[in-house]
Amino acid sequence: MSDSPLLGRRPLLEVLLAAALFGASAPLAKLLLGEVEPIPLAALLYLGAGLGILLVRVLAKAPGPGRGRESRLDRKDLPRLAGAVLAGGVAAPLLLLYGLRATEAATASLLLNFEAVATAAIAAVLFRESVGQRTWVAILVVSLGSVLLSLDPSAGWAPSTGALLILAACAMWGLDNNLTREVSLKDPGEIVAVKGLVGGGVSLVLALALHRPFPGLEAIGLGLLLGSLCYGASISLFVRALRKLGSARTGALFAAAPFIGAAVSFVIFRTLPVASFFAALALMAVGACLLFFERHAHPHAHEPLEHAHSHRHDDGHHAHDHEGPLALAVEHAHSHAHEPVAHAHAHRPDAHHRHPHGQKARG
Repeated sequence: MSDSPLLGRRPLLEVLLAAALFGASAPLAKLLLGEVEPIPLAALLYLGAGLGILLVRVLAKAPGPGRGRESRLDRKDLPRLAGAVLAGGVAAPLLLLYGLRATEAATASLLLNFEAVATAAIAAVLFRESVGQRTWVAILVVSLGSVLLSLDPSAGWAPSTGALLILAACAMWGLDNNLTREVSLKDPGEIVAVKGLVGGGVSLVLALALHRPFPGLEAIGLGLLLGSLCYGASISLFVRALRKLGSARTGALFAAAPFIGAAVSFVIFRTLPVASFFAALALMAVGACLLFFERHAHPHAHEPLEHAHSHRHDDGHHAHDHEGPLALAVEHAHSHAHEPVAHAHAHRPDAHHRHPHGQKARG
C-alpha cells in the first residue's frame, strides 16, 4: 500500500510554504517596530490572522467551519486549544517582538531555528512521539547550520537579553506546535480564527490596559495585512502539515523559516551574507532533503478508534460505507470508526500512526 507521490509530498510543500511566509515576518515586523510598540503590534498581527481567514471564507463563499470537508472544534478540544493560544498566540509573539526590538533582524531570524529543536524535544519527551534516527540526524544537521550562522565571528553574535527573549518565544511556539497537533484533524481555518482572534484580542486588551499608544491607520493596515499573510496563512498551512507529518518532522522542516527570514533581512537592511551563511545553507538543504525523502515502513497494528476529521476513501484507512454514493477521492468529514487491523506500508506519525516503536524505530 502506498500513497501517490503528489499526495505524499503535499504536506511537505505546505510546511515549506508556511516556513517561507513566517520567515519573512521577522524582518517585516522589525520595520513596523519603528512605528508600533510590541504589544499593540502583537495584537495587530494575530487579529490580522483571524480576520484574514474569516475574510477568505466570506469571499470564497466557503461553507462554515466543519461543514462538508472539515470537522469543527468541539468541547474536548478546548483545553489543548486554550494552551496553544496562550503559548503561541499570546506569550510567543510578545516575547518575540520585545526580543526583536533589541536584536538585529538577521540575528533574530536565525535564532528562530530553536523552534524546531524545542518542537522536536517536546514531541519526543512530553508527547511520546516516535522520532527515528533519520529525523534526529535531520534536526541535528539543521541545528548545526543554525549554530554556524549564529556564531559567525564577523557578526559579533553573543547571547543577550533580546536573544534570550526570542529563544523563550521559540520554546512557547514549540509547545504550541505540539498542542496544536492534538487538534490538527479539525478545520485549520477554524483553528487559525480562534488563535488569531483570541490571541490578538488578549494582546489588544493588554495594550489598552497598559495605555500603549496605537499607530496611524496606515501602520494598522500594514500590521493586519502582515498578520493575515505571515501568520494566518502560515498557521493554516502548518496545521494541515501537522496532520500528516507529526510535530517533530513538521517542526524540523519549518526550520527553513529562519533562513528565509535572514535572506529577507539581507535584502531589506542591505547587509551582505558572510561565507558561513552559504555553508549553513548547504547544511539546512541536506537536513530538509533527509526529511523530504524520508520513508518509514514496517508492520504495525491499529487499535479500534473512533473520531471525526477530513478524509478520503482512497487512502487505505477509510474504507467505511456511506448511505449514499461518494467518490473515493472526495474529501469529506464526519464521525467514523476504524476497525482493528495489522498491515505494513509507508507512513508518518499522523493521527492514525502514533504507535510505539521501541527498538524497531527507524527513519
